[in-house]
Amino acid sequence: MARPVVGIIGNQYLINDQYPAHAGGTMNSEAVAGVSKCMPLLVPADPRFVSVDELLTHCDGFLLTGGRPNVHPEHYGEAATEAHGEFDRARDAIVLPLVRACVESGQPFFGICRGFQEVNVAMGGSLYPEIRDLPGRDNHRMPPDGTLEEKFALRHAVEFSEGGVFHRVMGAQKVMTNTLHGQGIKRPGARIVVDGHAPDGTPEATYIKDAPGFTLSVQWHPEWDAANDPVSRPLFEAFGDAVRAWANGRQTISHLKSA
Repeated sequence: MARPVVGIIGNQYLINDQYPAHAGGTMNSEAVAGVSKCMPLLVPADPRFVSVDELLTHCDGFLLTGGRPNVHPEHYGEAATEAHGEFDRARDAIVLPLVRACVESGQPFFGICRGFQEVNVAMGGSLYPEIRDLPGRDNHRMPPDGTLEEKFALRHAVEFSEGGVFHRVMGAQKVMTNTLHGQGIKRPGARIVVDGHAPDGTPEATYIKDAPGFTLSVQWHPEWDAANDPVSRPLFEAFGDAVRAWANGRQTISHLKSA
């Protein structure tokens, strides 16, 4: 039986400051294939090459990955500053309407880091350009030096709402996570439920109220060691279950139409 397809949203990069490329971290594909048990398909997130309608047709779910480029602040009514960093306007043009379409249809998506921020912006929310500059907030950025193991090491707790969605998925109300982000939620978008916070109050886990499908998003990077990490694994398993349910429903409808 064919595996359901998860579109992994890629980012645009210049290799050696010269060669344009679309890229997605190998860890994302490993988590989707190994834990979610779905087929990973890297998406060149650029409206010159793909449309939202095509993605909805060919993919059963979407992984909204992290990445160095940030969502352009014009999407939440603010001017770009040096603190906002780099942008990927083509990805904005694909993912923001893709999120809204999935929210309405119930097609599952899982947001990670930038993806977490994209979901908030897609629903009308805004972002702080630099969390560490806010009074009382910690530095959530990736350590500049060290091995991958050291950069993705567990660094702070995330506490979920008692009895909430994440509490039920995790089987625990408080977990330890890595942290590798500079931006964060300023104003939650419409229907965005902040279901988990870091100790300094930074939103870390969200879902969309009354959405018919899987809309979980996290500010940390659960793709790291997803097969073995007790926090990452249940997230990718739950996502895989949601994608399979969507794919099975799609196949059932197709079968009924052809009958």
